[in-house]
Amino acid sequence: MRPATTLTTARLRLRPWRAEDREPFAVLNADPVVMEHFPSTLDREQSDALADRIATGLDERGWGLWALEVPGVTPFAGFVGLAVPRFDAAFTPAVEVGWRLARPWWGRGYAPEAAREAVRFGLDELGLEEVVSFTAVGNARSRRVMEKVGLTHDPADDFDHPDLPDGHRLRRHVLYRGPARTTGPDA
Repeated sequence: MRPATTLTTARLRLRPWRAEDREPFAVLNADPVVMEHFPSTLDREQSDALADRIATGLDERGWGLWALEVPGVTPFAGFVGLAVPRFDAAFTPAVEVGWRLARPWWGRGYAPEAAREAVRFGLDELGLEEVVSFTAVGNARSRRVMEKVGLTHDPADDFDHPDLPDGHRLRRHVLYRGPARTTGPDA
């Protein structure tokens, strides 16, 4: 185990999770609008299990899906960070940048600002060659965030999510890649 890294931007703090994050996280995961592009909302038990898995990942690696704090505004807006996809696909193994914010914090630029910092950390501090992101084809909001972060989409990379059955409305996913690492000895 290693201490989880905390990242900061001009307005945001990406930090380890706290016990008091569980309640607002459960509210976020129960919101059908927030969870529109996921197979279902999560009940409290499922939400707490996800929070445990995220916190364990941060403890084990020192990086992962950080709790997103907006100092002076809200102690918990959702999460943003890096994750390792847990399924096999043409682009795995990979590290993904992802986010999930509560609706009151949408449209303020928090997701792209925090995601850019997570990608910077992945490339510059972890030495990753690339970071990916993916979502269901119809998730226009997340696709805009991916583009603002500097990721690019090639339709040839799109895939059927292996954890969703044939015919599921969310099975088809888009994959965004990049940006390439620009620092370090091999850059």
